[in-house]
Amino acid sequence: MTTTPHAPGTTPAVPLPAPRLDAIGLVVADMAVSLAFYRALGVPVPTDADTAPHAEASLPGGLRILWDTEETVRSYDPGWTRPEAGGRAGLAFLCGSAAEVDATYGALVAAGHRGHLKPWDAVWGQRYAVVLDPDGVEVSLFASAA
Repeated sequence: MTTTPHAPGTTPAVPLPAPRLDAIGLVVADMAVSLAFYRALGVPVPTDADTAPHAEASLPGGLRILWDTEETVRSYDPGWTRPEAGGRAGLAFLCGSAAEVDATYGALVAAGHRGHLKPWDAVWGQRYAVVLDPDGVEVSLFASAA
């Protein structure tokens, strides 16, 4: 629960409900290429979204992924520039098994996507790998190593 701010000497703020994470937004250079990548990971992206300036997909549990083209973002934020380097945020996809981590990583790299960290058995007990999406966002693939 959060509260609205108030000035010293005034009535305390009224409690507000806490915000709920509803969506993760990605800014993309090429909508069709980005959506193809995420479809390969099983994200249910609408088939008619490839040429749209904005697309979204709902995930189990209600979280959404949103994609906007760079042009769309510049339409409301004219000063926006493409980030120079990534690594500050990433998405993580749970795979059903260690073998699925390896197979998914292999299939994405074979399809021309950039592998970042080849599959390995992490010290925290998971099979783990990282591939980059078409815009350089780190996408982790993981499963229990057992």
